[in-house]
Amino acid sequence: MSLHPSILSLLESEGQRHAELQELLAAPDVAREPARLKALLMELGRLDRRRRRFEEWKRLGRATDEARAMIASESDGELQALARAEAAESSVAADALASEIQAELLAHDELSDRNIILEVRAGTGGDEASLFAAELARMYRRYAERRGWRMEEISSSPSDVGGLKEFIASVEGDSVYDALRFESGVHRVQRVPATEAQGRIHTSTATVAVLPEPEEVEVALNDCDLKIDTFRAGGPGGQAVNKTSSAIRITHLPSGLVVICQDERSQHRNRAKALRTLRSRLFELQQQKKSSERASDRRDQVGTGDRSEKIRTYNFPQDRVTDHRIKESFHNMPALLDGDFEPVIAACKRHEMERRLASLEWRGDGR
Repeated sequence: MSLHPSILSLLESEGQRHAELQELLAAPDVAREPARLKALLMELGRLDRRRRRFEEWKRLGRATDEARAMIASESDGELQALARAEAAESSVAADALASEIQAELLAHDELSDRNIILEVRAGTGGDEASLFAAELARMYRRYAERRGWRMEEISSSPSDVGGLKEFIASVEGDSVYDALRFESGVHRVQRVPATEAQGRIHTSTATVAVLPEPEEVEVALNDCDLKIDTFRAGGPGGQAVNKTSSAIRITHLPSGLVVICQDERSQHRNRAKALRTLRSRLFELQQQKKSSERASDRRDQVGTGDRSEKIRTYNFPQDRVTDHRIKESFHNMPALLDGDFEPVIAACKRHEMERRLASLEWRGDGR
């Protein structure tokens, strides 16, 4: 398997960026900026891995050519047989490596390694929608456990029937955004609610937002742009929560965004969590603006990721989950809702890679 010309061009040009990174990391001022140092080291590590694999792919290509040349030039049958075996072995290894390199480059973008803020909200459907939102929140928590990620609840709003009106959490770990970026949008459920006496199927929805977490330097929050209110927490939590004004409401005046956090007993911790969520929402607005400016370059992606887009239907009577963006269905609903939905994620990634590879406009820079 040969590498796509655009990918070959990108790999060849990465040598210059590799040299730039080494110079930056040697600069004294970078060592005094931990966040920047971490980002540069991560980028250098990715480039190092790709360079080693690219060099190995070229070596295997040379070995294949040499073996084929020996087959053509040798008259000794035994030597020809050895050369054929060597050519076949190196060719298969080169094809496998080329496939891995292309998959990595096509799937990766500038946000792939980010942690995220995950937001799940009940949509249309009343109590049934809140129950479905709670199931989705549990599904993501179970998936995070399977991946060894750390999920920390920021805020939640329970419904009267044991569901969730809203659930917000941070998720930290290896390539979190890369795995969950296709989850943003409207999730629809079709099933017979427990309260339905006549056995009729109801349709309800929940919305999911996957917000990549920015570095603090990427989203500056000025005190003059923030209106911060404190109040007593409501809902469950006991006297220890409700007897003090520990809940925080932050309004970002320029954008009108409002974030509320009241789950912690400490006002300081609620404030920190609220600011973290606010930064992610503002960062999302920045990314949406960039996306609209380069809309023609995003035609090769799986859906828009917009929260208004219906992306998936969970049909309980037929034990079927259908992703409408890639037009594929999956079965075994209990396992999927228990966090075993890696096949769905893999299918979305595969579909995106195929479309990106087929797109002549794809520039190989994750955009």
